[in-house]
Amino acid sequence: MNDTPDLQDGSQPAVPFARLTPECVLDAIDSVLATGGVRTDGRMLPLNSYENRVYQIGVEDGPPVVAKFYRPERWTDTAILEEHAFVTELATREIPVVAARSFDGRTLHSFDGFRFSIFERRGGRAPDLDRRDTLEWLGRFIGRIHAVGQTQPYIERPTLDIQTFGYEPRDFLLSHDFIPDNLRTAWETVVNLALEGVAAAFDRAGDIRALRLHGDCHPSNVLWTDGGPHFVDFDDSRMGPAVQDLWLLLPGDRVEASSALADLLAGYEDFCEFEPRELYLVEALRTLRLIHYQAWLARRWNDPAFPAAFPWFNTQRYWEDRILELREQLGAMQEGPLWPV
Repeated sequence: MNDTPDLQDGSQPAVPFARLTPECVLDAIDSVLATGGVRTDGRMLPLNSYENRVYQIGVEDGPPVVAKFYRPERWTDTAILEEHAFVTELATREIPVVAARSFDGRTLHSFDGFRFSIFERRGGRAPDLDRRDTLEWLGRFIGRIHAVGQTQPYIERPTLDIQTFGYEPRDFLLSHDFIPDNLRTAWETVVNLALEGVAAAFDRAGDIRALRLHGDCHPSNVLWTDGGPHFVDFDDSRMGPAVQDLWLLLPGDRVEASSALADLLAGYEDFCEFEPRELYLVEALRTLRLIHYQAWLARRWNDPAFPAAFPWFNTQRYWEDRILELREQLGAMQEGPLWPV
């Protein structure tokens, strides 16, 4: 695998976007749009993104575009292009996704050391996940995404598993001394117990097929319009179990989650077969996401945007809460699988 999501020690370059000034952003976009005789009009609106830098850019005599500047050192060019190819394949099959636009046959561009892509701007609102018809509609399109995703594997992108989302984040946090000394033993003990629970859940599920996923299919990455949903931001797309793209849409209450899962699967299985054994993985995947998120914040802590946006991270209270959170997950994983009803 040639993909190198982070530097060898898991850290990121200090101030990775320091040189990405408004002038640099507009010059970069002009360097691509000019090939079609189009120029930006100077308007630039930062959009909500911490991993990358994303902007809505005004264009002369036309609708604005969205530009994503990729975090340095996270993905290789080939890994980015592999994701672009997957999303483009989905778009060609009339699945509602937002693919990177191609200019002179290229979807990935570079300017002054930064890599970026340009997308059509799409509006929308958050989906109403309390509606059964909305959940079935989402399930149908996720099923269509997975029907394509299972036709071939990613080569350059990693797999979501206990190693990449569990052991590696744990080892990074321990080796970089993020956990306070007085909580280190308690955190290490509970995270190891949690990972034992995750491993047991994967053992119960058995041999689960990994396929190309959206990877981060939470409600904020689904924009709803009168014509239905469209899926955005495949930046975390990777190989993994199908249920990963379903459980993030479920409510926290177990009874309500069982009902919502039934609605999602009612639509999903119109286009893609679902393996019920994957339901053993719902709480295990939630546990892995919690551990991975802790390490994600730590890996990015030298980016000035992160202390400003997440001032509560790396405090005594933060780590105390994470210990309690993982203890709760130990109980959740012991409850048994979530079944649709």
